[in-house]
Amino acid sequence: MTIQTNAVTHTDAVIVGAGFAGLYMLHTLRDKLGMRVAVFEAADDVGGTWYWNRYPGARCDIDSYNYSFSFSEEIQQEWSWSEKFAAQPEILAYLGFVANKLKLRDSINFETRVIASDFDEIANRWIIKTDKGHSIVCKYYISGVGVLSSAADPEFAGKDSYKGEVYSTSSWPRDGVDFEGKTVGIVGTGASAIQAIPLIAEKAKHLTVFQRTPNYATPLQNRPMGEDEAKAIKARYGEIRREARVSFAGVPFPNMRESILAENPEEVAKHLEACWQEGGFALWLGSYGDVLFDEKANAIVAEFVRNKIRERVKNPETAELLCPYYLYGTKRQPCETNYYETYNRGNVTLVDIKSTPIQRITEHGLELTNSDRYEFDCLVYSTGFDAFTGPLFKLNLTGRGGVRLQDYWSEGPRTHLGLMSHGFPNFFMITGPQSPSVLFNMPLGIEQHVEWIADVIRHMEDNGLETIEPEKKKEDEWLQTVQGIADSTLMPKTKTWYTYTGTKGSSFLVYLAGGAAYKQVCDKVSGEGYAGFVACKALAHQEAAAL
Repeated sequence: MTIQTNAVTHTDAVIVGAGFAGLYMLHTLRDKLGMRVAVFEAADDVGGTWYWNRYPGARCDIDSYNYSFSFSEEIQQEWSWSEKFAAQPEILAYLGFVANKLKLRDSINFETRVIASDFDEIANRWIIKTDKGHSIVCKYYISGVGVLSSAADPEFAGKDSYKGEVYSTSSWPRDGVDFEGKTVGIVGTGASAIQAIPLIAEKAKHLTVFQRTPNYATPLQNRPMGEDEAKAIKARYGEIRREARVSFAGVPFPNMRESILAENPEEVAKHLEACWQEGGFALWLGSYGDVLFDEKANAIVAEFVRNKIRERVKNPETAELLCPYYLYGTKRQPCETNYYETYNRGNVTLVDIKSTPIQRITEHGLELTNSDRYEFDCLVYSTGFDAFTGPLFKLNLTGRGGVRLQDYWSEGPRTHLGLMSHGFPNFFMITGPQSPSVLFNMPLGIEQHVEWIADVIRHMEDNGLETIEPEKKKEDEWLQTVQGIADSTLMPKTKTWYTYTGTKGSSFLVYLAGGAAYKQVCDKVSGEGYAGFVACKALAHQEAAAL
């Protein structure tokens, strides 16, 4: 439903975000449960992260046919992907197609940001306020804001003094940018920058890349998808989805072997090369099962990738700057196309800002701590995101007792199943912290979360329940579960945005046992009458009854 400004509106549910998560949540609540639903979206159209991230080279790193909705066979059969790994415009078009097919746009309030979210303990309702003057009262409040939708603001002295063109990969201009004949500086060499740098270099007069930490980037190996291949995929979509759901990351890798240490070096080299040529995440998630658990196994793959970098980059000093030395795969592995070859171009310079950090931004460029100055016409920031918590904190949530989510999570996210947080009744997080989230195929993970949330809501409506929230002790147990699984791997040994670091320590933010195991846990909780959650049948002052 669309909401009138400057008036109080009552509805059953409010959803924030119109990307994959918001669209499917809207469809499920409105069209399957028959509820009144309002969606708020900051952009002027659907798409979520694929609306904002329009930088050159932006594309998915999971096979297109896997990175899509599975809930509608009609949508699966009607939509055809043109490439193995879809580019941003095609993914955005796909989400537009879904929105049109399901007639979702009429329920979405575009160009509208939520600025406050307060739980009314007397009425057991959320009061949502927006920057357009809306005031909405709802029973159920669902976040579909995603994990990587809040850009990390670069904190450099003098940032506002730069007089040239400034861009960010996280909010690229809708009409693109013309770098033809211009000098360009880009700060950052993460996943977005690795996709953008080769294409910017093709147009720019000169490109200077400022790198703090190199990445283990591996070839995407993208290619067109022909009609015959598309037909074959559509004919076996059911099988493809079943295989995906029982796999660790929501993408099957049938050639995974058990142990790299158990094979002779010649066989290892042959298998790693096959994974390299397959592309995508085959090397990271589909090579050997012990790579993310054993440092000796990990070192073999790490050196394999470093040798590939040295083969592709002609200048030995530049190649060495591009070689990472942290544990392989403990950061999300970027996928690239001609990234390393870009540094063989005469118009590209790589600058190490780990040894000599950026001191300040100047009127015409930037200055390093060693007093080296660089000037350019355009400055591009590709400095990452305030992942997991950033998008949620922007909702300005206040729960029971006037407690803000930022304060309740001051030492790190506290959730049960990554779906709900104690003290914030009826507030659900799709792909929230401490769920499989970014380490599972997002559309399939979103579907599982949406369907679980819908089942909770259906259960509440059928039983006359007013509120539901997790027990605090279950949050403690879930935190220990998530951390315990992570500690059995190499993942926490590298500083990444997968880890929240507070004054009392750190906690891992992703459930690492895989999507299939996670679904079993969620199904067990719901099968036991939502064990670990507390529900209230009437007003807030009445005694809460455990389900």
